[in-house]
Amino acid sequence: IVVAGSSAVDASMLTGESVPVEVGEGDVVTGATVNAGGRLVVRATGVGDDTQLAQMASLVERAQSGKARVQRLADRVSGVFVPVVMTLAVATLAGWLAAGFSPTTALTAAVAVLIIACPCALGLATPTALLVGTGRAAQLGVLISGPEVLESTRNVDTVVLDKTGTVTTGKMTLVDVIAGAEADRSTVLRRAGALEDASEHPVARAIARGARAQLGALPAAAGFSAVNGEGVCGTVDGQAVVVGRESLLTERGMHLDGTLSAAKARAESEGKTAITVGWDGAARGILVVADTVKPSSAEAVRRFNELGLTPVLLTGDNATVAARIADELGIAQVIAEAMPADKVAAVQRLQTEGKVVAMVGDGVNDAAALAAADLGVAMGTGTDVAIQAADLTVIRGDLRAAVDAIRLSRRTLATIKTNLLWAFGYNLAAIPLAALGMLNPMFAGAAMALSSLLVVGNSLRLRSFTSVIADA
Repeated sequence: IVVAGSSAVDASMLTGESVPVEVGEGDVVTGATVNAGGRLVVRATGVGDDTQLAQMASLVERAQSGKARVQRLADRVSGVFVPVVMTLAVATLAGWLAAGFSPTTALTAAVAVLIIACPCALGLATPTALLVGTGRAAQLGVLISGPEVLESTRNVDTVVLDKTGTVTTGKMTLVDVIAGAEADRSTVLRRAGALEDASEHPVARAIARGARAQLGALPAAAGFSAVNGEGVCGTVDGQAVVVGRESLLTERGMHLDGTLSAAKARAESEGKTAITVGWDGAARGILVVADTVKPSSAEAVRRFNELGLTPVLLTGDNATVAARIADELGIAQVIAEAMPADKVAAVQRLQTEGKVVAMVGDGVNDAAALAAADLGVAMGTGTDVAIQAADLTVIRGDLRAAVDAIRLSRRTLATIKTNLLWAFGYNLAAIPLAALGMLNPMFAGAAMALSSLLVVGNSLRLRSFTSVIADA
């Protein structure tokens, strides 16, 4: 609890909310969130295992321990394959001898059975595909934690997407400047940018960054002062400029006209942050700041749909912001204002509805949900705890890489199954021929080698896998 001071707190690691929260005396703050500016004196109400961060770690541990191991088909078969082949070879030897053939003929048939049934192709089916598949994945910036992950990708039908840092940039960005009737856009942006350049607030940094990008060098501000939780004041171009909340301008006798009021209301209805600018006794403009969608996210969502996956947007941010982002991406299902435990509950609720869920996230607040999901995909630009909790990690911050991860995992699994099908089919067809004396050991050896080469060749086809990013 804050006992003295005021500041803006970046709580995105907990809530996913991109806009820093203004806090003051009596407000509750959470350990491990970031003080974005200002001085706070706080009293701890929970330490150690009672903190939110410790509870999130506990959620991750419980979710990971609840995951079942998926055994590979080849491992299950290997326990019975060799005894069965040995039995068939002995039966072949006994059958030929009982039929009155010479020991040489009987032994030749039995040896042919042993050679043709050599489980080389069966043994190579899984590891060669895994080796090539994971190697190609690494080239594309996708890390696969283990072979059991491939099994999880097969039945996934729902992909839950974290908002902040996953589908959005996770940074506040200047998206619009609206000038009033008696000012021009460049002047509003230049004066506001010059003043905000002296502030450490995340929204101020976004405005200053946007102003420099559009206008170049900014003039120096004199007499800068910050009004806690409200905005900043100072002198730019010889004018006393005020930038901040509408209430700050109103206190100084600066009121928004109809055009600026409508622009502010429109921005806020879309979940964006509207900053007012005024000087010389009047409001002069509105600056609109928001966490923007990554350019590639809409295509990634479309690709997920093509894979038969239903996208769900899951965020700790407020419902208005979540709805705006979902609308931009074409996502119909939205779960907003979700704390870390709520994210786990949302994933589990989808699972109880019969969904097989993939979770894509990047933050500490996503870690438990990543572990609870049937398939966890972490953005490599995110936190270590999220990466450790995930099954797949995509190194770059492009959501399309998550599409690649699922596509390549599915294709690798399909290759493994094709290899196993060939290995089993080859043995089922060739063993009877060898037992009946239709294959001598020399031809049996050649056939066995050919089957292994076919398995390896089929696995090498994974090297031709093409990224959707390369197609763009």
